[in-house]
Amino acid sequence: MREKQSYHRVVILGGGESGIGAALLAAQKGYEVFVSDSAQLQATFRSELQGRAIDFEEGKHTESKILSADVIIKSPGLPPTVPILQAARKASIEIISEIEWASRFTTKTLIGITGTNGKTTTTSLIGHLLKSAGRSVAICGNIGRSFARAVTEEVPESTEIYVVEMSSFQLEDIDQLKANYAVLLNITPDHLDRYEGSFDEYAQAKLNLCRNADARSAVIYNADDVYLIEQIEKLGLVTKHLSFSIKTDAMGACIDGDDFKVYLDNKVYDKLPVSHLQIPGPHNQMNAMAALIIGKQLGLSGSELSAGLSSFQAVSHRMELVGTGVGLRFINDSKATNVASTLEALKSFDGPLVWIAGGIDKGNDYSKIAHLVKERVQTLVCLGEHVEQLEAAFKSHCQFLYAASMQEAVDLAVAEKGEAKVVLLSPACASFDLFRNYEDRGDQFREAVKKYSDAK
Repeated sequence: MREKQSYHRVVILGGGESGIGAALLAAQKGYEVFVSDSAQLQATFRSELQGRAIDFEEGKHTESKILSADVIIKSPGLPPTVPILQAARKASIEIISEIEWASRFTTKTLIGITGTNGKTTTTSLIGHLLKSAGRSVAICGNIGRSFARAVTEEVPESTEIYVVEMSSFQLEDIDQLKANYAVLLNITPDHLDRYEGSFDEYAQAKLNLCRNADARSAVIYNADDVYLIEQIEKLGLVTKHLSFSIKTDAMGACIDGDDFKVYLDNKVYDKLPVSHLQIPGPHNQMNAMAALIIGKQLGLSGSELSAGLSSFQAVSHRMELVGTGVGLRFINDSKATNVASTLEALKSFDGPLVWIAGGIDKGNDYSKIAHLVKERVQTLVCLGEHVEQLEAAFKSHCQFLYAASMQEAVDLAVAEKGEAKVVLLSPACASFDLFRNYEDRGDQFREAVKKYSDAK
């Protein structure tokens, strides 16, 4: 446990799930706590703070109250350019993330998962494999319940393992956090609006996950991602390196014919049929190999890995089959908020298909998927704020339609299906123009599909 005893007053900036979890943990440990959010708090979060008699403000940041902190725990949603954070740095106040804070109050096994794409699926699959084998696991982080909240709920006698999804935003402000197993799935351009167009700055935030790795920990990484390999090599980590690959015989897991080959070391391995994986696409095979490596390292048998793999279902909003009808399968990939993620979704189907996309463009380079759109997309139904970028990229490759709502998008997709067998929602964009978040976008798609589903 790595708690800093010198702290007295802990200030949390941001009152979402991450901030509230940090506040509850700080209060549980006996610190003086103050929460500040420039927006209004959700009613449930406000009630939690009041129930614990935690001081807070909403709709403003009072500088004098914030700069009296010994340490500031900032919301991942706050970019470093926010004036109050700049003022705190000028005052030499330590600023850390919620996952850093949580890591200081537990000695249990920590599995951290990051990457541009596949984090949620891999985190869920790791948790599922371990739970299916009878291990006591807390699945948390960017996937839903905050790491800090999970630590407040820890039952020392039973909780063995934390499986934590970590975004680049969460990893920006870590110091001591050290994952026993650091999983890096891939790094491709995303969130460049946050990082002022700097891919390297974004990548370095991701790589923070493994900077503190030592001889007692392990880094699990994608051996097919050349950039990622180069960056890990530059770190010069003295730790166990375990890689996974579709293309080569990697050191942790690879594909051997029709099987996953998962190594415990370079001599002992299990072979598991790839067909046991119920979620489609080469990207999900990569996610599965990362999860299988973790399972093997934590002592799961081949039969336990096989049973867990076979029983795992798609994560909501990630290549999720939400309906069948009128000769179509409707796939909800609303969590695909960047081009790289949509690329993997398009690769999962031979086509022809109807593709629903659009929203808030984050500096996307659509040229990376132009060949797939031309080959596999019959019709693109575009909705959202930045339709002109999609139109410029793809109007010469496929039929192009516009929709003002998700129901209209689905209606158009069905009406214009032609020879298509799949309607794929994979937006490649953020959701905040027409929807509250990607979950709301996916939920509206699921609801719109009901009109055409055989199982109404």
